[in-house]
Amino acid sequence: MKFKFTWRIWLLIIVVLFSLISIFGIPPTFLQKGVLITSVVANSTTFDQGLRQGQLIQNIDGQTVNSIDDFTSIIKDKYLSGEKVKTTFLTNQGEFIVFTNKTPEITVSDIPKTNLKTGLDLAGGARALIKAKDKELSSREVTDLIDVIRNRLNVYGIADMNLVPVTDLSGNTFMLIEIAGATPDDLEGLISQQGKFEAKIVNQTVFIGGNQDITSVCRNDATCAGIESCQKSSDGEFCNFRFSIYLSETAAERQANITDTLLVNSSPQGNYLSEKLDLYVDDILLSSLSISEGLKGRVTTQIAISGSGTGKTQEEAYNDAEAEMHKLQTILITGSLPYKLEIIKLDTISPVLGKDFVNAILIAGVAAIFAVSLVIFIRYRKFKTSIALILTSLSEIVIILGIAAFISWNLDLLSIAGILATIGTGIDSQIVLIDEAKGKEVLSLKQKLKRAFAIILGSYLTSVVSLLPLMWAGAGLLKGFAITTIIGITVGILITRPAFADILNNIEE
Repeated sequence: MKFKFTWRIWLLIIVVLFSLISIFGIPPTFLQKGVLITSVVANSTTFDQGLRQGQLIQNIDGQTVNSIDDFTSIIKDKYLSGEKVKTTFLTNQGEFIVFTNKTPEITVSDIPKTNLKTGLDLAGGARALIKAKDKELSSREVTDLIDVIRNRLNVYGIADMNLVPVTDLSGNTFMLIEIAGATPDDLEGLISQQGKFEAKIVNQTVFIGGNQDITSVCRNDATCAGIESCQKSSDGEFCNFRFSIYLSETAAERQANITDTLLVNSSPQGNYLSEKLDLYVDDILLSSLSISEGLKGRVTTQIAISGSGTGKTQEEAYNDAEAEMHKLQTILITGSLPYKLEIIKLDTISPVLGKDFVNAILIAGVAAIFAVSLVIFIRYRKFKTSIALILTSLSEIVIILGIAAFISWNLDLLSIAGILATIGTGIDSQIVLIDEAKGKEVLSLKQKLKRAFAIILGSYLTSVVSLLPLMWAGAGLLKGFAITTIIGITVGILITRPAFADILNNIEE
């Protein structure tokens, strides 16, 4: 008898095709050439000229770029002279010309072979589970906190990050931060300090960090920001930095009113006001700046901020000064965190470990499907039934991955465990269908399959109910397993199981 393509089988075929398109894209990502821009430092020269995260660099100065090695070999020696040079980037979104004396502040990676996004467990990086110290936050307060943290991380040019609010079964609210490619020390340094910045004169606050008092902060511009000088000290070396900030009119008037009452002191270095501008970060004095006589009672919106970094060598001191300058610039731009934070859990994983684990899981999963199919063949002596089971199970995996790519769901190790659990429940359901179809009761095949579906539906509802608590268990760390499994078994009950039943019907007839 000729195989009959029912609407359920056609639905399965169409959904699988759309899933493959979702995973690989049109045109397929594995056919694209170049490197992917993963982050661009905000307000840098490359950012100002139009280069953005997600663009594909295909050519630099007429030279083809097919890999990170090509990109590095073209860029590495181009800016050694310290003079401004022209660089032409050809991307999938057009041509961009950059004039700069510094290496472009962008990070790149090889183009992913698929549209699937991998979580921290597979890509490598750092994860932190955070809560407010001595305060229970509402969902609205957690959302506000996430906005401030995201803004602060964006200033550092960090693009591959995930910030989400999570709750545990007791109702406690946390913030989960994942940053691919970062170390735990990097993550802890970015979020552990509250970052409250205050500039004071005689214990009177002149301005604070954030948009309310500061309209702009000079960054990545040698004319108004940079390391000024490096000198030897008794403990090694120290380097001084200086950068300009621009105040709001209100903050400038506040400074004028405070300085108007100060006296002027004369010294060999010049005439300065009797009090200094003290800079505090988290209530700790960072630096004290002398105030020029010309600023007395004057409304000015431009202020120069300075500080220093130390180290055993000049290179260490320079790097320390640069890091301190960037940290201070970040706090000035974003303002302080609204709450003091406490890191509940901080961990990291190597991307190599994740890659090896995924390879092992894939091999084990495919081997399991074929092993089960072999058992089915031995038990029922039906080659076509075994092939149908293999194809249906594989199509279920493709659909799950297609949905994950479509909704940009980050696949982590727990998500992969969910896929494996889905394969297991799917094979169980298909065996139920096969057994019912082979049953000796005097019923039509259609009635037997209906009875099998009643069993499968009961199992599905039980599984969903048992998985729902896992979405909140462990402060949401098991959410990937729960959601992936629910998606998988739902796809099975709506698409693959009905299609498999129709395929069995065709085989039996």
